[in-house]
Amino acid sequence: MFIVVGVTGGIAAYKTVQLVRLLVKDGHDVHVVPTDDALRFVGMPTWEAISRNTVTTSVHDDVAQVRHVALGQQADLVVVAPATANTIAKMAAGLADDLLGTTLLATTAPVLIAPAMHTEMWRHPATQANIDTLTSRGVHMIGPVSGELTGGDSGPGRVSEPEDIYAAIRRELEQGAPGSAAAAGTRWLVTAGGTREPLDPVRYIGNRSSGRQGLEVARAAAARGADVTLVAVNMDPGLVRMTPETLPGAAEGSYASHESGIRILTASSTEELRDVVREEADQHDVVVMAAAVSDYRAADVAQDKMRKEDTGGALSIELVETPDILAEIAASRREGQTIVGFAAETPGEKTLAERAFAKRERKGCDLLAANEVGWDRGFERDDNHLLVVDEMGIVADVAGTKRETAEGLVTAILAR
Repeated sequence: MFIVVGVTGGIAAYKTVQLVRLLVKDGHDVHVVPTDDALRFVGMPTWEAISRNTVTTSVHDDVAQVRHVALGQQADLVVVAPATANTIAKMAAGLADDLLGTTLLATTAPVLIAPAMHTEMWRHPATQANIDTLTSRGVHMIGPVSGELTGGDSGPGRVSEPEDIYAAIRRELEQGAPGSAAAAGTRWLVTAGGTREPLDPVRYIGNRSSGRQGLEVARAAAARGADVTLVAVNMDPGLVRMTPETLPGAAEGSYASHESGIRILTASSTEELRDVVREEADQHDVVVMAAAVSDYRAADVAQDKMRKEDTGGALSIELVETPDILAEIAASRREGQTIVGFAAETPGEKTLAERAFAKRERKGCDLLAANEVGWDRGFERDDNHLLVVDEMGIVADVAGTKRETAEGLVTAILAR
């Protein structure tokens, strides 16, 4: 693929060197278009050596080949990483005072940006308005994420890691690849994250699920053409940027993901998740219950903070079972609907497969994806292992990154 990588003037430009290297190793024809400010952070020889192509910043170079529009016309994808607040503002205004600007105006290819700036700049209303303008035009975005910033500050605004941007690029390219529309015309409902059951206004019973696996399932389905609704359950905001959905008639609490165009709804407790899923399930062809749902909640929730001095040194909390959302949805599914459950299991006397078969039958779902979890596996990690079973046996056994395991699960769902 012919990929244009725009690089703008931020310290995060050094990370783009690794991104270009990954793309070149993957066999892509990569053309780097840095701004003049970007070259103050990473020099021209580095970009030419890594990309294996000539690099220029001027619209006056290679005039005979009309380079200032040719790059945009030839591109299969344009990536801007890092994308500074200044560049984002220029893109929103349609300015073209350098080679990157003319390339962006001349292209009809998908455009992906990876913002990078300090938190205050990211949160500024002007930047947010510019982001909304770009996403309304179909520009996709990855990040920014929360983390340590230049100068010791910390917060949202950190550029996504090269490997994550590379994965986002692959998703963009997959949408135009053979088989990428395998889920076109289908609607998917995916839950992700972990429920929190309140004990008092301060504390809750929860779990360690970040929501990354469910999010990757949503992304993988969307990349294959599905119309996806993601129910984000206490997900880390750094994983996916959510802004209130601006579509006419959008329900309160409805969000849109600027990164992938996925519609997002939110929930916190099991009861809230149950309400959202019951409201949405019938409208979707596939329901994937990837969220980690608490099995128990407090029988009585304290209205004030529970204090040590009030308990006499010991505290007992009565727990009662929460509703079994997966079993309910499976029992009430409409004809032709596919229900997929998840099971997080710790090692024990029974094998993962035995537990998966038993749980699938007990819940009544069509497919069940089981993964082994523990102190150092499953949760809060980038890798995973999914064993997917149906009523006949094991239909998929995939290990790797959570994106790769999501791809394996989506393939199994589509095969069914």
